[in-house]
Amino acid sequence: MDLNTDFDSRIVVHSEQTDWIASPMPGVDRRMLDRIGGEVARATTIVRYAPNSAFSAHTHTGGEEFIVLDGVFQDEHGDYPAGTYVRNPPTTSHTPRSDEGCTIFVKLWQFDMEDRTQFRKTMADLVGSSVDGIASAELHRDDRENVSYCALDVGAAFSNSDTGGTEILVLSGSVVESNETLGRGAWLRLPNGAPLEVQAGPEGATLWLKTGHLPFAKAPAP
Repeated sequence: MDLNTDFDSRIVVHSEQTDWIASPMPGVDRRMLDRIGGEVARATTIVRYAPNSAFSAHTHTGGEEFIVLDGVFQDEHGDYPAGTYVRNPPTTSHTPRSDEGCTIFVKLWQFDMEDRTQFRKTMADLVGSSVDGIASAELHRDDRENVSYCALDVGAAFSNSDTGGTEILVLSGSVVESNETLGRGAWLRLPNGAPLEVQAGPEGATLWLKTGHLPFAKAPAP
C-alpha cells in the first residue's frame, strides 16, 4: 500500500475525522497517516487497542517509535501511560498489549539501521520554562532527525525552519497553519524547505515535532 508518499508536498490528515481500520489482530484498529509497503511497511499510524487486547510478539527489524496518546500501553518491559515517548531501535522486540485500552501514535521502519539507542521518556516532565508563550523539550537528536515536544500558550506563535522536512502531531488543543485549523489528532507533514509557522488556538496546544528526516524516507528493506 502507498499512502501519502509524495514527500515534496504538504500533507494534512485530521485523524479524528477518519475511520478506524481493523488490523490483523482482534481488538487492534488503525488510522493510517502515511505508508509505503504492506503489513511490513514504512508507516506512520495511530493505533487503538481495545481493553484486554494484544499484538503478537515481534522484533522491530526497522525500529519503532511511539507516543501513548491515551490509556496505558503495556508490554513485558513495563507500563507506558499517556504522555510517554518511546524509541525501540532495530533488533529490539516485545509483546504489546493493553489491559485497560489505549491509543498510540507509532512510526515504523524510520530508523537508521545501526541505531541502538532505546529509551522511554515522559514528555511533559522534560519541558523547561516558557519563553514568549512556548515551552519545549528535546526528546531525541541524531544525524538524521530532531524530535521535540512543545507546549504553546493561548495565541502563541511558533516557527521552525529546520531543513529536511517537518512533521507535527497535535496532541492537545489546536493550532492554525496555512489558514487551516489543526485540532487534536491532526497530523501535518511539510516538505524540505517549507518552514513551519503555527499559532496556538484558544486552548493553547501541545505538539510532537520531528524535523530533518524526510530525505531518508524509503520502503523497508526486502
